[in-house]
Amino acid sequence: MALSLSNFPSITAIKSTQNPFSVKMSPLTNNISVSTKSTNKKLPILLFDVMDTIVRDPFYHDVPAFFRMSMKELLDCKHPNVWIEFEKGHIDEVELTRNFFKDGRHCDIEGLKNCMKEGYFYIEGVEELLHDLKRNGYELHAFTNYPVWYQMIEEKLKLSKYLSWTFCSCVIGKRKPEADFYSEVEKRLGVEPANCIFIDDRLKNVDAAIEAGFSGIHFKNAETLGKELSLLGINLLKDVQCAN
Repeated sequence: MALSLSNFPSITAIKSTQNPFSVKMSPLTNNISVSTKSTNKKLPILLFDVMDTIVRDPFYHDVPAFFRMSMKELLDCKHPNVWIEFEKGHIDEVELTRNFFKDGRHCDIEGLKNCMKEGYFYIEGVEELLHDLKRNGYELHAFTNYPVWYQMIEEKLKLSKYLSWTFCSCVIGKRKPEADFYSEVEKRLGVEPANCIFIDDRLKNVDAAIEAGFSGIHFKNAETLGKELSLLGINLLKDVQCAN
């Protein structure tokens, strides 16, 4: 049965109990509310960032060591814009290889890809949470800044068991926290932002989602996320069929 949203707590109510969680509502509304548009979807729809929200990001954990650099050294010598252009799908892997370092030095792109793929793992507890959400009928979508290499994540971890890779920057051509990326949700899903919950480990992306009319959760870990989703009325318990 579709979830009723009319009894969701407002952010004012959450704050009044001095709750330590990071649930945030849009300034446009105090409650998640059902869209006036006709829909058969179970609401709310959940939009998940992927890297360091669902999947460990090897760029911060493994890539500096692959290049035998510190993170500071890597950030200083890599091209400042080429990865962003790759994430948007504006350049291909050949151009990424040629321009990864701003001084033009060789980049072992195949070695980098292998390093990244080996470093992809579910963040502790998140796969179980996704499983519970899927089991209870919630619609889940990736909302991620990532290049075509998201296919390596899918190949290894099979995220599509739980969510759709609907909003990938390399496919849409836009990145968080750009406002027009968030506007793609209503266009593609046919629901208003007020009927969606956005989850991301980067606060600036959550703030941009809230500004666009979504409810937002700043991800810290799976346990806290589960509690925060429960505050918003999300059922994580297995449905029990009672015999008559």
